[in-house]
Amino acid sequence: MIYSVLVVDDVPENIDVLKGMLTNEYYVKVAVSGFMALKVAEKTVPDIILLDIMMPDMDGYEVCEKLKANPITQNIPVIFVTAKDQTVDEIKGFEVGAVDYVTKPISPSIVKARLRTHLALSNQNRELERLVTQKTSEINQTRLEIIKRLSLASEYKDSETGHHIERMSLYAYQIAMACGMDIVNANLLYNAAPMHDIGKIGIPEAIILKPGRLTKEEFDVVKTHCEIGGRIIGDHTSELLKAAKIVALQHHEKWDGSGYPEGLIGDSIHVYAQIIAVADVFDALTSKRPYKEAWDFDRAVALIKEENGRHFSPGIVVAFLKILDEIKATMLKYYDH
Repeated sequence: MIYSVLVVDDVPENIDVLKGMLTNEYYVKVAVSGFMALKVAEKTVPDIILLDIMMPDMDGYEVCEKLKANPITQNIPVIFVTAKDQTVDEIKGFEVGAVDYVTKPISPSIVKARLRTHLALSNQNRELERLVTQKTSEINQTRLEIIKRLSLASEYKDSETGHHIERMSLYAYQIAMACGMDIVNANLLYNAAPMHDIGKIGIPEAIILKPGRLTKEEFDVVKTHCEIGGRIIGDHTSELLKAAKIVALQHHEKWDGSGYPEGLIGDSIHVYAQIIAVADVFDALTSKRPYKEAWDFDRAVALIKEENGRHFSPGIVVAFLKILDEIKATMLKYYDH
């Protein structure tokens, strides 16, 4: 592999010297000003930069700062090549992001040695970054799988079967996007949504699997699944688990304050939970359960409209109604036969 070196100096003779000593081993690019260096570096992204400090209009320090501020060029190693040889000059060079400092008059062997050293370090850093990214991705995938497995475990103690979690999570994502939520948070909600009923693991089977209508006492026990879910998930720095705890605790809160467990009102209910409330109820209505037949699409939509401002956030209902074709397509695609 032939590495590329960008040589930046406003004196043509200095460029000729460096280019002459490096051409046999490197692909050498040149720039005679700081402005030109920034353009060349962004357009071609060299492997390393040899940068003079004393240049008109924009000195090397400023060039280095701008390189490090640009996401495209921030990881390119910069070595200052300059006649400024005071300790304070070296310190300032490292402060703005340079990796090394070579003083003039230059020694070809020293310049080549520094290039080899910093290119090797740069390669090691890139490989380490790749491995860290790969491992982080694997950890995130494992975390998501654990969440899905736990969510499935909760379904074994519930009358909700089939594709309930898949449908409800997709509804939540679709509604979030229709609300104008950015894709990062919409994906976060999609992955947190399966944990909304995790607390049902703590509800006795005799109650949770009862085919008939629950007594008031039994329903009071069922309502504790929100707080149980919050305790199961716990407190974490992970944004995903934070979101999961929110939806577990608040997905049965109602816009008018008549929900549980805390009787939150309006926007004191987190937007994640406002969205899950619509997605979860809609899926419950359109799904067959041991105690009821599935409602048809139009009847379920009519109830969502009817509960606008009571059970559901008006803004979330508006977003839901804008994407009825998407919602219906998801419902039909993952329908339980």
